[in-house]
Amino acid sequence: MKKTSKVLAILLAVSMIAVLFAGCAPAIDVPVTTTPSTGNDTQSTTPSTGDDTQPAVTVEPLTYADGTTLRMATGYNSTKTGLSFDAEVAGEGLTLADGNTYHAGDLKPTWVEMQKRLNIVIEDKYQGNSAAKEYEYWQERLNEVDIVSGTSTKLTEAGEAGSLVNIGEYLDRMPNFKAYLDANPIIRLSITGNTSNGAIYFSPYFDGVADIERMPLMRADWVQKLLNGEGEFTAAASGTTSAPVYQPYMPTSGKVTVDVVKADGSGVETVTKDYDAAGNIVAAMNAKGAMSGVEAVNMLRTYIDTAYAGYYGTNRADLFIGQNAAWDADEMVALLRCVVANAQTLNGTDSVQGLFSREDDNTARRADMFRFAGHLFGVRGLESRKDYLYVGADNELHDARQETDAYLALERMHAMAEEGLFSKSFLDASKESSSTMLENDMGFMSYDYNQTQTLLNVTKLQNDEGELYMAVMVPVARWYDGTDPNGVYMRFTESWRSVKTDGWGLSKAGIGDDVNKLNAALNLIDYAYTNEGMILLTYGPNEWIKQNADGSFVTYDFNGTQMPEIADATWDELWTYGKGNYTNYARQYLGSTLSFVKLQSFEYECTTDVGKIGAGYISKAIGLGVIKHPELALAENPWYTSVPTILPNTKVENDEIATYTQFTSKGKFSTSKGDENILVNQIVSGYAEEGMANAEQSVAKASGEWGGANVLELQNDAWHRLQSYYDVIK
Repeated sequence: MKKTSKVLAILLAVSMIAVLFAGCAPAIDVPVTTTPSTGNDTQSTTPSTGDDTQPAVTVEPLTYADGTTLRMATGYNSTKTGLSFDAEVAGEGLTLADGNTYHAGDLKPTWVEMQKRLNIVIEDKYQGNSAAKEYEYWQERLNEVDIVSGTSTKLTEAGEAGSLVNIGEYLDRMPNFKAYLDANPIIRLSITGNTSNGAIYFSPYFDGVADIERMPLMRADWVQKLLNGEGEFTAAASGTTSAPVYQPYMPTSGKVTVDVVKADGSGVETVTKDYDAAGNIVAAMNAKGAMSGVEAVNMLRTYIDTAYAGYYGTNRADLFIGQNAAWDADEMVALLRCVVANAQTLNGTDSVQGLFSREDDNTARRADMFRFAGHLFGVRGLESRKDYLYVGADNELHDARQETDAYLALERMHAMAEEGLFSKSFLDASKESSSTMLENDMGFMSYDYNQTQTLLNVTKLQNDEGELYMAVMVPVARWYDGTDPNGVYMRFTESWRSVKTDGWGLSKAGIGDDVNKLNAALNLIDYAYTNEGMILLTYGPNEWIKQNADGSFVTYDFNGTQMPEIADATWDELWTYGKGNYTNYARQYLGSTLSFVKLQSFEYECTTDVGKIGAGYISKAIGLGVIKHPELALAENPWYTSVPTILPNTKVENDEIATYTQFTSKGKFSTSKGDENILVNQIVSGYAEEGMANAEQSVAKASGEWGGANVLELQNDAWHRLQSYYDVIK
């Protein structure tokens, strides 16, 4: 393949859009000095009441003896990603950017620095388990640890049983943590374990917060090759499209207007999809039937020129990959037909695959395809923060598994599968693996995380030949947000970061009556929400951050906030040890991003140039309101309220919910590796589940026979209690 001028233009544009990476990091001010906070201030804190007639309230500080020991059974899922180095990572000795050599059993740099800043001693008790299993290991011996990992459900139940400290009682002594919760009500509600007393039994974990998580990704160079240029598309060799199965989703007549970001990113403008002039591209292709790949491409080119009245000019690929992209599901299907039918043009073989997931034999990754279906066809709940729930415009919780629209969306995905627009390995994982889709120039489009997947441009693709795998704009779909009974054509992403389901709890038996331990543990949590703490727990110590001659940080503008630049040594270590995957590098070598708030500015800096292109486009669209998303607050229109990650159901309620086994973590809708998920199955095989021959029957079975309606009622009970609680504390 030859490098095209368009590819060069896009790569050159990186320098202009670098600060537009997706995400909304917390509004923090980067410290300009390196003076650490000790966390052991002996001065009283006297906050202003805002009313001079009221007496000031003196808050007792979190004082503790220097050198207080905290026994921490905390980490992230494996021995590699704990507070200390394991033998596999450290080897015979590992020298890092601070000049120190680390061995197995040594605390990682972030936690060495945490000891210094807070004047504490950390005793690492982590067993290298997942959060659930780590807590199970310690639950009968909590007297041996002070801080322990666990799932939110297990920690909340343990707290209610009296085994963990209610840190909600100490919020007034934790001003930074409290301010963060006050600014993000849904986060506060997500970690509230008891709405009667506002109990909080764990410190939350945010793998990024208040930004987009997954994005559509395409081989942009293939789109350019097919759609751009003067005159008609020609090819020396071409296949044929399959007999059409997929039917139009968008209108077949009339006009639809949508807002887009201007091509130069300077603002917003409105474009029109003129179906009266161009028709619907899927309907037109379906009427033609199977056709040559060349004819399909030229039909799509003509449609773009006509439907958008020449808006994209000869750069028609921008409909899909540009800053001003406006594509929808039907246009994507037309493009997929063109891609699969022109394999010889795109990779010189007949092996091009359409939609694929990162691991086509892993349910956890295969589930990304039904998540993507929600975005394509305007269905809430398929990429929820909690089960398959979302808050409706009626302010009630709804469950996508019990709504016909979800199954109708999967019908459309199944139609794509029947046409051969999915990878063969997704349809039959025994046939071939999806792990080499990119390096073998086979895979066209996926839905996944930007940083980890676009680094494949460096590790898998031959970029000197113009190959470009990048994030593209969220699709236009018809969403029923309650503002118009006919729905609204817009871009919306449900893939919005919030609290994860793991956290760290404080052991009552371990801390006992030791005020030093209690205050040191509470102070550690509070410090995590200071400016310095967020940076340390994301970037690692100052040696991994670029500094000026006076010791202050070198910064750059990230979404309107000055954030630190990583040191050159950090970039070198990222690729030497982490192969470009920044979370693996941070967790395994620095000991950062294990809990609390992971700042997305760090992810941005560790993203390849190609990865920054599409992410920058998406970030600009979010900032300008072109892409809408859930809010971490109780929104004026409840439909835009992010569902809490955890609901405060009582143990009795949770026990009852557990009896409806098809709705549990190991039931019919599991997204764990090796488990069954009937939504994935429907994409592959259609309505193959017994007694589920159409959307209505699927809803009836899920709601009735499997008990989904009862589960939803119990979840709504907890949601209503949360709302009542918030009315009291706001």
